[in-house]
Amino acid sequence: MKTFLKPLTPEEERHYLQEYKQGSLEAKDILIQRNLRLVAHIVKKYQGAAEELDDLISIGTIGLIKAIQTFDFQKASRLSTYAARCIDNELLMLLRSRKKSSKEVSLYEPIGTDKEGNEISLLDVIETEPVDVVKNYSLKQDIDYLYQLLPKVLSPREQEIIILRYGLYGQKELTQREIAKRLKISRSYVSRIEKNALLKLREQF
Repeated sequence: MKTFLKPLTPEEERHYLQEYKQGSLEAKDILIQRNLRLVAHIVKKYQGAAEELDDLISIGTIGLIKAIQTFDFQKASRLSTYAARCIDNELLMLLRSRKKSSKEVSLYEPIGTDKEGNEISLLDVIETEPVDVVKNYSLKQDIDYLYQLLPKVLSPREQEIIILRYGLYGQKELTQREIAKRLKISRSYVSRIEKNALLKLREQF
């Protein structure tokens, strides 16, 4: 699968959505290009179907464009969650129309195979929620954003405690007591620093 551009940060996404709502076609193009990775993630679920990968990407992109056109950033926080539903619906409509144009079929009739060569039916596809894909994609975005935020919003001591407490950057995850012992400070002080740091990070999210 081709390489796609890096997803937008939450701030960039809000900025371009606002620009698009004000009529900027350039902002719309950026939103499309920077969310094609999400289309590719969802298309993976349908790769066993008879459609060509490029066709699936194209149909999924139509769903993405519809999502961008109808998304209300004042009612929902993340475009990706909303767009995933639109992309998935567009791909499902393609499969249904393809089957309907050929003949009436049972939901249990095979429509193709998955990446492991196992047969999949229309019911399998319909019942497979895109939530896990979206959650994984969104989680990766949030983790990337978290690493960007650490040096920007936390003090060196707060960074150190958060990194040790949650095992970031490959560090071993430690308890507050273990951190206190390592840094030669009280456990209650570690707790206060951790709580304050988490509040700062939560505000950014």
